[in-house]
Amino acid sequence: MTLRVGIVGCGKIAGNHARSLQQIPGVEVIACCDTDSDRARNFAAQYGIPAGVAGVESLLALRPDAITVCTPHPVHEEVVVAAAAAGVHVLCEKPIAVELDAADRMVAATEAAGVTFGVVFQRRLWPAAQRIRRAIDDGSLGTPILGEVSVLLHRPPAYYSCDPWRGRWDTDGGGVLMTQAIHQVDLLQWFCGTPVSVTGFIRTHAHGEHIETEDSASAVVAFDTGATATITATTAAAHNLGNRVTVVGATGAVASVLEYPEGQEGVNEIWALPGDTSFGAPFLGDESAHQDIGDINARLTPFHTLQIRDFVDAVREGRDPVVTGRDARASLAIVTAIYESARTGTTVDLTGVDLTGQPEGALS
Repeated sequence: MTLRVGIVGCGKIAGNHARSLQQIPGVEVIACCDTDSDRARNFAAQYGIPAGVAGVESLLALRPDAITVCTPHPVHEEVVVAAAAAGVHVLCEKPIAVELDAADRMVAATEAAGVTFGVVFQRRLWPAAQRIRRAIDDGSLGTPILGEVSVLLHRPPAYYSCDPWRGRWDTDGGGVLMTQAIHQVDLLQWFCGTPVSVTGFIRTHAHGEHIETEDSASAVVAFDTGATATITATTAAAHNLGNRVTVVGATGAVASVLEYPEGQEGVNEIWALPGDTSFGAPFLGDESAHQDIGDINARLTPFHTLQIRDFVDAVREGRDPVVTGRDARASLAIVTAIYESARTGTTVDLTGVDLTGQPEGALS
């Protein structure tokens, strides 16, 4: 059957969704929408989409089978819940929301409506990330005992000034943690298990004239597996050195997935498992420190396509997508706990937080 799909929000990342959807057989992009009607019409013309309308209600009135959500983070809940009420399947950009209660309402609404609900964390589909997950599952890496996230990015002032919603608590929900590092936080918890406590710090060192949220953060996370991990993230680096997630296993094995330059497919820079060892030399190229966000997003398109294709297949097959709303909630729990810890100066206990959206007592 032909799957009729609409795109909600016509900002920068929406281009990835349009390009990806148009590569999938049996998918027809019927419309896009934005609160700025001119931007919706221009986006429709750019990508050959039949209709560009103002607002999600107008798009849902066209009766799509599914939508993808590319709005600013705090708007995700409103759009997903409206789609669920209309019986429309939803694939939402990360983060799922900016508050755990909102994420819970989104999961509840889509499950009650019986619609498919997925969240974009396309880096899980990198072969290098899948390889680490398999090594954990088959025991060759062993139970994770230590993890590390390093996000060392450059963002110029224009990145924030061109999109005034960025870097504000009310419209962005956070800074480097919520917008950039949540991808690596997602990989970390996918590898290491369920988080049980978080201690964190946030600072604004370089972009204080342009944003009210953090441009730098550090945290320590403990997991139910016994693993502990550190998270460091910034958009204040002069050179964009990309993103890395490293895991040490109980066998003594060490594996990492490195994204450099930013947006490039991640590679196993370190792969030191018993009897199977290789190392990469990632920083030998002549990469510019000042990469355009459009170029970064464009490099991610192939893995957007993989995840969107999986979502389309999940709708057709009546199964869960590769990353569900429940899955996406765990990384949000870590990020919001870092903010809470920074605000209160205390360690945040997550053992009473339902990270899966399950009924109380069903936490795995």
